[in-house]
Amino acid sequence: MTVINVYNLEAEKTSEMEISDEVFNVAIKKHILHQVVVGQLMNRRQGSASTKGRSEVISSGKKLWRQKGTGRARVGSASSPIRRGGGVIFGPTPRKYTQKIPKKIRKAALNMALSDKFISDRMLVLEDFTLPEVKTKQFMAVMKKFKINKALIVVETNNENLEKSSRNVSWVKVMRHEGINVYDILNHEHLIMVRSAVAKVE
Repeated sequence: MTVINVYNLEAEKTSEMEISDEVFNVAIKKHILHQVVVGQLMNRRQGSASTKGRSEVISSGKKLWRQKGTGRARVGSASSPIRRGGGVIFGPTPRKYTQKIPKKIRKAALNMALSDKFISDRMLVLEDFTLPEVKTKQFMAVMKKFKINKALIVVETNNENLEKSSRNVSWVKVMRHEGINVYDILNHEHLIMVRSAVAKVE
């Protein structure tokens, strides 16, 4: 077991807690992290982009003008891709971008992402993150005490005051422990966890 310091909102150390080596101190393999992050981003895509080819465009099948004698280039249907309002050549059609990542790989990648934050000393455990009222100024005061920018905050249960106070801060994201994922951990410079959420994540 590894020991990590626990702080209060005044940036004062209050105690220590043990965290699991199997979750927060594992070997980091970049190719596994890459595979899971790419899979996450691909699974977010709707894949609904669509265009009509020349066979799908509704137009008359009549030849626009006669083949010879006009001095103009020969022409066929109005749905030709080279004409305004015609079909699109090799345009996108609806498709699924979903990538299935094995459960063991996803779990391993999550452990690696958590370990990366702990090993690089960018993980912070707080005794509690309860704000007395919804006030962005109070939230920013706490963040300044820890000198932290671009942070992912993980809590155990819904924390309305915290969520609303941080809503206008673009570089902070608050989520419950159930939603913790590899992309968000790696996308934020620091990881802040409430003490009760650490056990839930483990």
